[in-house]
Amino acid sequence: MKVFGAVLTCLVLAVASARGGSPLQQSPARAANTKNPLEGNERARRAGAKLYARECASCHGPDGSGSGNAPSLNRDDVHQATPGALFWVLRNGSLRRGMPSFGHLPDTQRWQIIVFLRGGRDAETGSPGSR
Repeated sequence: MKVFGAVLTCLVLAVASARGGSPLQQSPARAANTKNPLEGNERARRAGAKLYARECASCHGPDGSGSGNAPSLNRDDVHQATPGALFWVLRNGSLRRGMPSFGHLPDTQRWQIIVFLRGGRDAETGSPGSR
């Protein structure tokens, strides 16, 4: 079983290397075209702000400017990414770039983070999402 896990990890890394580009560019078209069922929901945006603070801010910074190896989320490619592509990255992560998978979060919570990222700067925390 350990051999299978090592082989699977190598395959994932090889595919990621072959594709190149950011994790957002690596999302399959089917995933990228997925719509966010919580888009425009203010309650979801507020929940996403809390989840961002708990799950994302330690790497990407409270204002989304990035820190250490984690890139800024205040970039055009992030703001222009489809909700489905963002969801795919949160679910799958990017081993090559050090982005962990957040597949442990329920789908609803991942969608809430995306609403927050795309829905404007949080008035209370000043966190990412401003356009």
